[in-house]
Amino acid sequence: MHRILRRTALIAASTLAAGLLTSPAAHAADPSPGLAADWLELQLTDGLVESAQFPGFYDDGLTIDVAFGLQASRAAKGAAIDAIDTALQSRVGDYTGAAPEAYAGATAKLAVFVQSIGGDATAYGSDSTNLILKLNRRVSTKTAIKGRIQDKSQYGDYANVIGQAFAVRALKTAGTGKADAALGFLLKQQCRDGHFRLNFAASTTTTKQGCNAGNPETVSAPDTDTTAVAVIQLQALKGKNLKTKRAITKAVAWLKAHQKSNGAFGGGTTTEGSNTNSTGLAGWALGVAHSCGAAQDAAEWVARWQVLDDAGPLTGELGAVAYDRPGFNVAAQTDGITDATRDQWRRATAQATPALANLVLADCKAS
Repeated sequence: MHRILRRTALIAASTLAAGLLTSPAAHAADPSPGLAADWLELQLTDGLVESAQFPGFYDDGLTIDVAFGLQASRAAKGAAIDAIDTALQSRVGDYTGAAPEAYAGATAKLAVFVQSIGGDATAYGSDSTNLILKLNRRVSTKTAIKGRIQDKSQYGDYANVIGQAFAVRALKTAGTGKADAALGFLLKQQCRDGHFRLNFAASTTTTKQGCNAGNPETVSAPDTDTTAVAVIQLQALKGKNLKTKRAITKAVAWLKAHQKSNGAFGGGTTTEGSNTNSTGLAGWALGVAHSCGAAQDAAEWVARWQVLDDAGPLTGELGAVAYDRPGFNVAAQTDGITDATRDQWRRATAQATPALANLVLADCKAS
């Protein structure tokens, strides 16, 4: 019963925050992943997310996040995901790097998307790119960093632990020979208290590649988003070994210990305040790990910042999720979602949608 009362309070809170004091809460929509999915679908232009500020610039990584959000929403969005798939097939080189460039994290993320829709990641796109081979080549065989992904780029190496997590899932799903090494290196990035750090060791020659070999306040600082992504990707693996299961258990325990009393999460060192990006990812991770009580608490906090009234400055934005309270209030009371803020709303909604799928405890437990 307290859950029903809390959800009713959420609707009322969203109405008040929007400054719609004359509109009865009873006329507001219920918070839901379906509403968020509907809004996300409207953000696609021919299957891609086009920048609102910079027309003609397409964000392939955010487009894939939208696809993941649509999949996790449990809404019937097959046509939208098909459109994303079709659009990305013509942009493989743009996103993953055209030879001689090769971006490990992007390649891994795209490969996971292709695998998630039942596509062939060994022959994807208009040029039939073998994403698995391309990714496999970005996994180091050097003794000190065996299993670590690396970019091949004139602009530097920006590979990180989030990309490593996607790489592990892609390579494990494909059954490649480097999958175990990649997994082993990912697990090294988990710190003693259970969180995963964001960045690898700066050196590629030192043997100290593990998390706690670095300064816990800098290179090994806690990062909610990275920890959540690691849980999501590791949980998706089939035939997990005991070490992997223990890593997931420790990471989930860390997330639960760092969840705020209102259900929210902050991110890493630069996004410590409560926000729907980090809470969305953490709630998603808690859900797939079957920590459904904590997942529902995260979902209910995220739902506070979902647009539930198709009126006022937010007319036409039903279902969108703001990044945080200030972002919601500014949009609801004065500006609406502007070209300057739309991409932030898109990123927040894409990562919040999977968490909203846990609003109903039974749905989380059944997933």
